[in-house]
Amino acid sequence: MATPRHPEQVWPAQHGPLADAIVALAETPGHVSGIEARLKMIAALAVDRVAAADYASVTTLEGDEYTIVAASSDIAAAVDEAQIADRAGPCLQALETGEPVGVPDTGTTMDWPGFHVVAPALGLRATVSVPLHDGRGTTIAALNLYGRDSATMEPLITAVAHLYSTSRELSLSIDPPPVSDPGAAELLTGYAQALAIRTIVRRAVQALTEHGVSNRDAAYTMLYERAAEHHTTLSAEADAVLRQL
Repeated sequence: MATPRHPEQVWPAQHGPLADAIVALAETPGHVSGIEARLKMIAALAVDRVAAADYASVTTLEGDEYTIVAASSDIAAAVDEAQIADRAGPCLQALETGEPVGVPDTGTTMDWPGFHVVAPALGLRATVSVPLHDGRGTTIAALNLYGRDSATMEPLITAVAHLYSTSRELSLSIDPPPVSDPGAAELLTGYAQALAIRTIVRRAVQALTEHGVSNRDAAYTMLYERAAEHHTTLSAEADAVLRQL
């Protein structure tokens, strides 16, 4: 259960184009066209709207190949490239594990040598990498936010970690942790809803397999086809399936 908050601490869910873009990605099957364009839009919106983020990038992993899909500046690209060269770093870890990775102090982080050298040298003091999911719940990219001020990044890092740790408790009615920046609140709103969508789709897929569908791939295909037939979202169809079974 979430810890009760005093009224003055609550930051309401902040809807807007960044939140909408993250949610739309979470409702989109990974095999459809336009995924890369969606990822580029999320990177551009994040750096424009999240005050703590001076730079942003999106990285992907396909097979064994890491790719920088979008970078708001050469600085963001350089940090990603250092991680890819070492095949180690927070954005790569977020991609591989599907869990967000926050670095509140790049100068003291010794886990990733290339990142540890390059990020502080470029004036980046804190970072957070947020996994992005498609409609199946698969981690297809990491949104990487780089900040020059660790104090302004810390609330966002903490809130992202909190959302992930409680993601199994989330419903589609979400209450992101409080932050003072509307752009960060918008990011958290989108991420919270994406996690909730992933949870409900996975539950529906599991329920379908328990009720006779041969495997999870077939169950997901059935869910996707039903959503297309009913002109609704994957999460809405997943909710309908769970209510029926």
